[in-house]
Amino acid sequence: MTKPVRSIRGFQDLMAHRVQDILLVSSSYESFILSEDGQLEELILSQFLELNLHHPPDLTHISTGEGAIELALSQDRYNLIITTIQVGDMDALALARKVKEAGLDVPVILLAFDNRELKEFLAHHDVSDIERIFLWQGDIRILLAIVKFVEDRWNADFDCDFGGVQVVLVVEDSIRYYSSFLPLIYTEIVKHSQRLISEGLNLSHKILRSRARPKILLCASYEEAWQFFTRHAENVLGIISDVEFPKEGVLSKTAGLELAARVKADWKDVPVLLQSSRAENSERAREVGADFLQKGSSTLLTDLRQFMVDNFGLGDFIFRTPDGHEVGRAHDMKSLEDLIRTVPVSSIGFHGERNHFSKWLKSRTEFDLAHRLRPRKVSDYDDVEDLRKDLVSSISMYRKDRHRGTIADFDPLTFDAENSFSRIGGGSLGGKARGLAYVRHMLDLYWDGSEFPGIRASVPPAVVVGTDVFDHFLDSNDLRDFAMSSEDDLEIERRFLGGHFPEEPLEDLRDFIGLIRFPLAVRSSSLLEDSQYQPFTGVYNTYMLANTENDTEQRLDRLVHAIKLVYASAFSSHAKRYLNETPYRLEEEKMAVIVQKIVGAHRGDNYYPNFSGVARSYNFYPTAPMRPEDGIVAVALGMGKMVVEGGNCVRFCPKYPRHPMPFSSLDDALDGSQRTLWALPSRGSDDMHEVELDLDVAEKDGTLDMLASTFDPDNEAMFDGVSRRGVRVVTFAPVLKHHSFPLAELTRELMFIGERGMAHPVEIEFAVNVDVADGEPIDFGFLQMRPLVLAGEVEDVDLTAATPGSVLCQSTRVLGSGRIDDIHDVVVIDSLRFDRARSREAAAEVARLNAKITGEGRKYLLVGVGRWGSTDPWLGIPIAWDEISGARAIVEAGFRDYAVTPSQGTHFFQNLVSFQVGYFTVGGDRKGDVVDWEWLREQPAMEKGRFAKHIRFDQPVIIKMNGVKKEGLILKPGTE
Repeated sequence: MTKPVRSIRGFQDLMAHRVQDILLVSSSYESFILSEDGQLEELILSQFLELNLHHPPDLTHISTGEGAIELALSQDRYNLIITTIQVGDMDALALARKVKEAGLDVPVILLAFDNRELKEFLAHHDVSDIERIFLWQGDIRILLAIVKFVEDRWNADFDCDFGGVQVVLVVEDSIRYYSSFLPLIYTEIVKHSQRLISEGLNLSHKILRSRARPKILLCASYEEAWQFFTRHAENVLGIISDVEFPKEGVLSKTAGLELAARVKADWKDVPVLLQSSRAENSERAREVGADFLQKGSSTLLTDLRQFMVDNFGLGDFIFRTPDGHEVGRAHDMKSLEDLIRTVPVSSIGFHGERNHFSKWLKSRTEFDLAHRLRPRKVSDYDDVEDLRKDLVSSISMYRKDRHRGTIADFDPLTFDAENSFSRIGGGSLGGKARGLAYVRHMLDLYWDGSEFPGIRASVPPAVVVGTDVFDHFLDSNDLRDFAMSSEDDLEIERRFLGGHFPEEPLEDLRDFIGLIRFPLAVRSSSLLEDSQYQPFTGVYNTYMLANTENDTEQRLDRLVHAIKLVYASAFSSHAKRYLNETPYRLEEEKMAVIVQKIVGAHRGDNYYPNFSGVARSYNFYPTAPMRPEDGIVAVALGMGKMVVEGGNCVRFCPKYPRHPMPFSSLDDALDGSQRTLWALPSRGSDDMHEVELDLDVAEKDGTLDMLASTFDPDNEAMFDGVSRRGVRVVTFAPVLKHHSFPLAELTRELMFIGERGMAHPVEIEFAVNVDVADGEPIDFGFLQMRPLVLAGEVEDVDLTAATPGSVLCQSTRVLGSGRIDDIHDVVVIDSLRFDRARSREAAAEVARLNAKITGEGRKYLLVGVGRWGSTDPWLGIPIAWDEISGARAIVEAGFRDYAVTPSQGTHFFQNLVSFQVGYFTVGGDRKGDVVDWEWLREQPAMEKGRFAKHIRFDQPVIIKMNGVKKEGLILKPGTE
């Protein structure tokens, strides 16, 4: 082995192999998610570029595999390919094989976006041609981990031998776990390397020493780990290892313990951290001299971070005078700029001479500015005050330039109350805000509005309070551990409301609230919201502020109050139950908050838009001549709560707008029409929510005119408009039939733009305000856009095997695909016993049975009448998603006297599809639809309430769903 070179000059040869050109192969939407509103290049570049000594790496995005191969062959510069599972024309495995077949010596890394989809992919494919697989879990730093993983593999041998660089071994075979904590480990290692460099050393030392960052080597087996350890034993800084992983080709339950013991036998000073889901391994870890963390712990990442802190250290930018006295600390760009303005001039000179500003900026991912400041020396200025002014000017200008055309840091001097979309605080924007940022991006690229004169399609102005503020609020008020463990929602809210809000974002919010006077929606935007497979719709809270108080401090207090309640909702029992049904942990979730203008106008004592709705580019229940890809739109007068919470609304296909979703009779049309609307009182509501109003309020306001028809009971006929006397019915006929507003054409165009970017069907929530001042455009406001979940594998299941009398349920409108044959439990709301006036009691009974059955680790079939999840108790059973989380399939049958339209377009429906729950709708006059209620009534109940009963069978019910025909059967136990 070559003796390590201790001379600082030798460090210039470290990190010789770098990822300089990255080819990202994904859809435009996935690329946008990863870029986190334009910060991806800064994040990567700051870690690759050593000031001005190397050419910065490039990041190229392409959306097809063939295009990637062609580009890599034509430009011999790419040395890393990152791809998603499906890249349009091929999957990741096909891409990796084609890369090798083309003779390209480029590692291919797979970055998956959903754990369930990844498991399915791994189960059916040999992925040995893929260098390594990672899982996106909402943390932008996964890109840094991927790139550093590749670089460290390339450079470890030489850097350790030649420069004495140290190594951290990470031994983990679970993709989800190492994808979760590798970004954290890399972050802490980078911070540690910065802290190790003495403040008093010269600039040359700083530049070269930074190349000696410890390497992190990821291993997936005992043999691989031991090989790396023996190769670098003298330089191993520490080991972070799972307990169970492969040894000698099979999964060993003690591999980590054996590795720790073997290491500690000769290298007692090497710290070893073992992780396991088995609590009994804690004592065994201590016996071999290792620390221990339990994987099931709700604080796993926090504890892992603490382990890193204890071993390596953290650090802000510390302003010092030449004698070493600390005069200030900066933790972000804004605080750096503020302190440069105020610290003593001697401190500016001290750090300027040593290039500390450039060095620190580089470690904070601000590479461009670091590179810009690097050549400047104190001797270039007449005095140090001139240097101070130049630094302030450069940082201020850079902060503005960096966010031009994207999402800017909030600045009261530049914030445009009609158009801006800004951020307060650092960290992530969260999923919902990312979706809105992407809408802005797509509208900027593809929307010119020329086909729709007088209409402005836009994202309403907003500020996003980043996840760093959430973290600061939790930690400074000692709320994190309490909130994760508490089951008392009211106590969580009380403690959060009593917490001190961080001063810096509070000042920004004070400036913001002083600039605007329109009503505000305070909306959750967690890391995981609006993901494709677990969208978290309706899980967290939204609050509405009238914002009409004259006192700015009073308006600020209400805004901060609402933000704290959104934070608290991240730890509600409802959210915790939802998370339990996903592969994520509560501590992985972080909350950003969107503070956004509510689309609408003041009308009398209330504020609301003319109408709101949800547009889906895929229709799960098309009727001829409609096709699924023609889409569907659900709209209602007033605010969107009527649509997203399952109330009565108008549904139409934008390709056939003159043919709204049919009712079986005129009576059904009257019963199923919108009777109320949601609006925000102009003076606000005590609970900061919308209120429900009668339609006569809308008629008085004049907003009913363009959306209603009139039913004449004398003639038993419906007439468009409200010019005659009779019963007002919200039909949207003036819009859909007489084109008073181009709603169908507009939603078609905007859904097309959304699909173009996401490469996937989309769901758009919107609000429209038509009543505007002369000369002002009509507002079509995007409130949300998310990818729409479709079944991943569609099977043409045989449904002809059933014998007479064997059918429990049959439906010609089914969501889902495949066969389920392990369900022994059925929960039934009997069609005869159900009383619509007491639907809340029925919901409570189902929720209790759900908790009992899921507590036993079982799943069940849920059968009932009306619309599941509707907030209107007269339309069905008003139950939250987490209260039926154990249902593997659901039957939604019509009432005996009234056919209810399926739940399509609601938050409840989005969750149902995302969790891939089989969904049968039965009722109406559709031939072949049936539920054998009599047979269900005859079955003995394991437990029975007033409305619901729980049946358990020795043999399973068989659920068959034909994803091609959208039909399904449920067979009685023992009849197949």
